[in-house]
Amino acid sequence: MTRATIASGAVAAVALLLAAAAGYRALQRRAQSAAPPPATAASAAPDSPKNRPVPEARPGFLYGRVTTVDGATYEGRLRWGGDQEAFWGDYYNGRNAANHWAAQVPADLLPKERRRALHILGFWIGPVRSYPMDLRRLFMARFGDIARIATSGRDVRVTLKSGTAFALDRLEAGDLDDGVRVWDAKRGVVDLDSLRIRTIELLPAAPLAAPPARLHGTVHTRPGDFTGFVQWDRRECVGSDMLGSDILGRQSANSAFSLRFDTIRSIARRSSGGVLVTLRDGREVVLSRPQRGDGNHGTYVDDPRYGRVLVSWEAFERLDFSDADSGPAYGDFPPGSPLRGSVTTGAGRRLAGRLVYDLDESETTETLDAPSQGVDYTIPFGLVASIVLPGRADGGARRAKVTLHSGEELQLGLEGDLGGRNGGLLVFAGGSARAEYVPWKDVARVDLDRPPAMYPPLAATKQ
Repeated sequence: MTRATIASGAVAAVALLLAAAAGYRALQRRAQSAAPPPATAASAAPDSPKNRPVPEARPGFLYGRVTTVDGATYEGRLRWGGDQEAFWGDYYNGRNAANHWAAQVPADLLPKERRRALHILGFWIGPVRSYPMDLRRLFMARFGDIARIATSGRDVRVTLKSGTAFALDRLEAGDLDDGVRVWDAKRGVVDLDSLRIRTIELLPAAPLAAPPARLHGTVHTRPGDFTGFVQWDRRECVGSDMLGSDILGRQSANSAFSLRFDTIRSIARRSSGGVLVTLRDGREVVLSRPQRGDGNHGTYVDDPRYGRVLVSWEAFERLDFSDADSGPAYGDFPPGSPLRGSVTTGAGRRLAGRLVYDLDESETTETLDAPSQGVDYTIPFGLVASIVLPGRADGGARRAKVTLHSGEELQLGLEGDLGGRNGGLLVFAGGSARAEYVPWKDVARVDLDRPPAMYPPLAATKQ
């Protein structure tokens, strides 16, 4: 056989395997959706007035009304995937089905990238050539900025408080795939598979019966300290969640071990590997590895100076927990407003008006994502005053200067929204319905107007 015949046969085999896997997954999910939603022991426990917890105001918890495809309705506290996103400042993730902003770009100016022709099983194969860049961007929005999530066929429609709606690809719907847990006052604790969900309407949280405490603290890193609500390993965020690992030492060498987070005072990285956990009662426990071993996914911190940061395991030094309330309420997140400002090119030309950044972000609640020294910043554009990119005279500098409305300056790496895959900017000058396109390579500076309202609230600008 020729090499071409062998290659085509291999591609066909891979395609058959992928199709079989997809079919098997679909059958699994149909089976799950056909079964009645499982209820936890909490729903089966006797519910007498004497034993019933007294509801308390904890407005930071996710809350909403879920309607299923068969018309059933569940209302109460929500947690995505059962043990993941639980608060209004957490992010819903997915992928846009299309990029309607690309229609504003002349065909000959659409951004391109150099890559190989085929992507199979995680590998690019074929000759390196220039191809149109995939402009279907990932979707990220805080739950506090969302009004409604609805499903129809292979589409997921997310509507923000501002009224802007996004069509997401159901096959790549991200967080919706994990399903939703609902603490329903009448039905108990119910886990709903994503295929059973028709709509999710997000609502201000009602008083909750015995909710867990939210994790809050200060993460110490080489670049500096970050204080706010935390998610260990990107998911553990309440006191009843568990820190699990192998324990070393006299107690139980190499045995499975777990600790509730509400029993922990601090977690410190050890130079020899693993972590030292100090409990609230003063005892110390040495864990051989962080959660999920060396694959710890990092710690989120909702630092109000920046919105949210992700501290990698490499940058992490210590986490000191502190007491706090449940965080901002649903009403603390005002609707986003259109991005407005100006773009200055390397040639000195300045264009002002409504902006679309990276052919994607168009509202103040959307985020600028870029790293610095092992910390990934996710900054709502409403907090950003300006972005200055290094020019030829900067001697090959690999950082951009991002100035916030608070006056603080950040030096962020040329990756993510500041990297070479940025799709460029659209500028709608003077209320025009037609935009002028500025390729990313031509952008020297972006200045953004201060929005009327934001969460986190805008700090006073330094004089």
